[in-house]
Amino acid sequence: HVQLVESGGGLVQPGGSLRLSCAASGTIFSITVLGWYRQAPGKQRELVAAIPRGGSTNYADPVKGRFTISRDSAKNTVYLQMNSLKPDDTAVYYCYTKETWGSEYWGQGTQVTVSS
Repeated sequence: HVQLVESGGGLVQPGGSLRLSCAASGTIFSITVLGWYRQAPGKQRELVAAIPRGGSTNYADPVKGRFTISRDSAKNTVYLQMNSLKPDDTAVYYCYTKETWGSEYWGQGTQVTVSS
């Protein structure tokens, strides 16, 4: 099993920046992908960005050029640097991972609110 603990959400003004962190523990050797999803009120959960093991990062179109996903393997942590934030980025952000044999895990979620 993998446990994911997120941090870094909060309230920020439009145009501002935030960095989310997600620390993984447990059977991390089995992780095939780490990523971030978000869910806004009344909307479905959607992929924001992901880092597959051994592959290149991918981003949802609305965040390309503004968000950057990165991974620190030594700390078993994945980050989401969010710049030029917009009110439409307001959502609960969830860290996500999938193991080699298909098990999926989610963090508890962290609220990001972009408002003046």
